Amino acid sequence: MDNFEFFNPVRVIFGKGKVADTGKEAAKLGKRALLVSYKDHQFFDDLLTNISSQLKAEGIKVVSHFEITANPMLSQVQSGVDICRKEKLDIVIAVGGGSVMDATKIIAAGTPYEHDLWKMIKSRHDIEVSISPQSALPILVVPTLPATSSEMNCGAVVTNDKTVEKSYVFNELLFPKVAIIDPELTCGLNKYQTACGAVDAISHVIESYFNCVDDTPLQDRLQESVILTIMDLVEKILDDPNNVSLRGNIQWASVLAWNGWIQAGVTPGSPMHPLGHVISARHNVTHGATLGIIMPAWMKYVYSQRVDRYVQFAQRIFGIDMNYGTFEEIALEGIRRFEEFIKRVGVPTKMSEVGIKADEIDAMVEDVARINFNASNTLNSRPPVGREGVKAVYQGAM
Repeated sequence: MDNFEFFNPVRVIFGKGKVADTGKEAAKLGKRALLVSYKDHQFFDDLLTNISSQLKAEGIKVVSHFEITANPMLSQVQSGVDICRKEKLDIVIAVGGGSVMDATKIIAAGTPYEHDLWKMIKSRHDIEVSISPQSALPILVVPTLPATSSEMNCGAVVTNDKTVEKSYVFNELLFPKVAIIDPELTCGLNKYQTACGAVDAISHVIESYFNCVDDTPLQDRLQESVILTIMDLVEKILDDPNNVSLRGNIQWASVLAWNGWIQAGVTPGSPMHPLGHVISARHNVTHGATLGIIMPAWMKYVYSQRVDRYVQFAQRIFGIDMNYGTFEEIALEGIRRFEEFIKRVGVPTKMSEVGIKADEIDAMVEDVARINFNASNTLNSRPPVGREGVKAVYQGAM
């Protein structure tokens, strides 16, 4: 296990009905709020009205910014920054899934930011081109989709709609002050959103599980528990979508997937995400779906170089006995069963399912290389993967 520092200051208020605390919690942070949500927000108009009423009852001025789309765009963030500056707002509140929370975080840091917003984003990995924010407005989040852990981490992802590049920023200023996690708010999610969110959450654990350093026995078990829990719960939720207990458990599991607890000392890269980011930047595919497509193809490409790890995954996640066959056969069967799970919950596992053609692959490889390759001209992965490997993964995902 590697040396590490751990810091997570987010105050979590969890439970059914806790959305009723939004007003009083916001009042502790500011008096002039930007309320951020989706451009298409009809599916929870009542929730937004409720929260707006709570804020006003606490004497908070509310300015709405309902302009965020799935895979949020930099222009949408810039518009929010412009409003905050013009109205002299002092708190930002997100009501929505990962896209809304990520956009809200960048708005919060972008309001006092002196540079072009894209400078905040880590848009190159071979050289340092980003400029860190120095301050941010306080952030309160009300998540409505279990998926990204954005409610309890300091990361945010955005797409530059001018350059069609998607990347991220991690900075301690982006930690929300308060996350109000009310599982009752997620009961209205349709089956596809629910399944994509679950696959997204699992992907964060998979990234660290297969790209970690050696000798992390406790983290291995923690990560396996999160994977198993989400896999078990999502199938039950698809059969019983209004079960608040099930929804609450999967929401908390998705938070733990990427809030830093189970990654401490593991030092993982996240090499599968850049391949998914290119898919969503080019085709606006739901983020969780892009990971459903990439994960099995990536695993098939690299498993032989960490076969013991993939055998452990097959044994502990799917209960495959050592008598099943050779190490290679056990590892491949574990990958096959994982891909079958993704298909079973209704998430695509092939690029052709979302309209991507093979003649796009070369350009997609160059997108990955330009944005995410390090100084060694590879992804930060174990084993290192270069252009040839990225192309092979995309081809395997067709």
